[in-house]
Amino acid sequence: MSTPTRPGSGPNLSAPVPPAASASARVTYTAPVADPAALAPTWPDEFAERYRAAGHWRGETFGRMLRERAVRHGDRIAIVDPATDIRWTYAELDERADRLAAGLLGLGIRKGDRVVVQLPNIAAFFEVVFALFRVGALPVFALPAHRYSEIRHFCAFTEAVAYVVPDAADGFDHRELADRIRAEVPTLRHVIVAGDDPGRHLRLADLPTEPVALTDEPRPDDLAFLQLSGGSTGVPKLIPRTHDDYLYSLRGSADICALDEDSVYLCALPAAHNFPLSSPGSLGTLYAGGRVVLAARPAPESAFPLIEREGVTLTGLVPPLALLWLDAAEHTSYDLSSLEILLVGGARFSEQAARRVTPTLGCALQQVFGMAEGLVNYTRLDDPEELVVTTQGRPISPHDEIRVVDDEDRDLPPGEVGHLLTRGPYTIRGYWNAPEHNATAFTTDGFYRTGDVVRRTATGHLVVEGRAKDQINRGGEKVAAEEIENHLLAHPAIHDAAVVSMPDPYLGERTCAYVVPREGVAPPRAVEVKRFVRARGLAEYKVPDRVEFVTAFPVTGIGKVSKKDLRAAITEHLKQLERDSN
Repeated sequence: MSTPTRPGSGPNLSAPVPPAASASARVTYTAPVADPAALAPTWPDEFAERYRAAGHWRGETFGRMLRERAVRHGDRIAIVDPATDIRWTYAELDERADRLAAGLLGLGIRKGDRVVVQLPNIAAFFEVVFALFRVGALPVFALPAHRYSEIRHFCAFTEAVAYVVPDAADGFDHRELADRIRAEVPTLRHVIVAGDDPGRHLRLADLPTEPVALTDEPRPDDLAFLQLSGGSTGVPKLIPRTHDDYLYSLRGSADICALDEDSVYLCALPAAHNFPLSSPGSLGTLYAGGRVVLAARPAPESAFPLIEREGVTLTGLVPPLALLWLDAAEHTSYDLSSLEILLVGGARFSEQAARRVTPTLGCALQQVFGMAEGLVNYTRLDDPEELVVTTQGRPISPHDEIRVVDDEDRDLPPGEVGHLLTRGPYTIRGYWNAPEHNATAFTTDGFYRTGDVVRRTATGHLVVEGRAKDQINRGGEKVAAEEIENHLLAHPAIHDAAVVSMPDPYLGERTCAYVVPREGVAPPRAVEVKRFVRARGLAEYKVPDRVEFVTAFPVTGIGKVSKKDLRAAITEHLKQLERDSN
């Protein structure tokens, strides 16, 4: 496995930072990294040659892909943003990307620069990312729910030169957050605001200018963007994706889901999430020449009218939303008959719920199991029903290598439950600027340790049995226990903290924070602990759902905190509460 050629120059911000950090508390920054690719492990030459020879890597870039679609489908609608009545054709999207690319170059944003993009489901998201693709600057995809803690880390760790935000979204003023981040991250030269009131920052609509010739266009094997990992420790790791590898996953996904130029994809989940971006997602739909419809919210009352009005043919949901849709569809007056495929992923979908999809919505179900690091599995449209409702699919590519191993990395036969390892033409060989983590997250021969516990059927389909990593899957949103624990430990009345999952019938898992108070200090109330974590700038879904106070944690034979015992304890406690209520 190739490794970074030099240590990262960005600061380590995994430790919690108080919201009102003083100037003296700021980290010291070194010079920006000139070549971001130097920090991204790559495929060994023999594998790269193999993937090119197989036709998986075709020498495409995102900028050229959009240009070709604009030539082929110029007058067809590419992007629909109902909130603003925008309906951009492929030709218009291509031109807007060109003009904004020129504007970004005018600001001094160059190939290899990192730009944190935090936009909701609006048309500007696609204008911005394709403009960055044209320039060769790297979008760092943040989610709308991220707040100070996450955004400061992304901007500082990547040495971002720009940060793109809406003016306000869902009652939150992103301009104020941007003010604070810009004051603390010296490399951040520009804040670009998609909205009518940019405050003291630059307005996105004022940037586009006359297109210019690019002297250093991105290559197919260049990095295209940095995505966020689910992260089992600390803040999310950054996933480096190249044009060639990600476009292959789009093409494979579009083929498996039978997309064509008549496909209409409803982007209901946050657009920057890997699932709605590429499985097959908005980018897969654009690759196929179809139409992307943006939903501001995924709830049935917002999405169902769009399905009827736009003739939506497919969409992707996480299991909790799929359950909401199934319940709402039984009573809706909206015509959902155009819907042909519902993709469900992000967390395991129960067999009982899976069996309801076709009878209730009248469409096919495709289960999706994948990760932003690469590997994506789908049930196929021609799979027997039993495979569709009981498995999470099989890999996109014949070159996706799958290993299911025991705790000693010994391969297990089909049917046995074990740890999932994988490598392939669109699975990364290492996280960006994380050599120490890569040493444990990847085997010496390049297999990624996914952290998933699975079993493989005789047909090659995977059944997800759970997670080995210390990570909570809260309805498809991944919560890293260590990150929340770091914030809890900053509380002056908390001695120790351990965050574990607890079962939930709706989200699958919720978070429970076990807290040991400091001796001699009045212990805080649960509501105060939640308020403290929230005030430190975390996304709302990371605030612990439950707080339990204990005098000590159970430990393993070697003195480590036994989270297995804590999970068992909260599970039993919840069962007892349910018994008592009955």
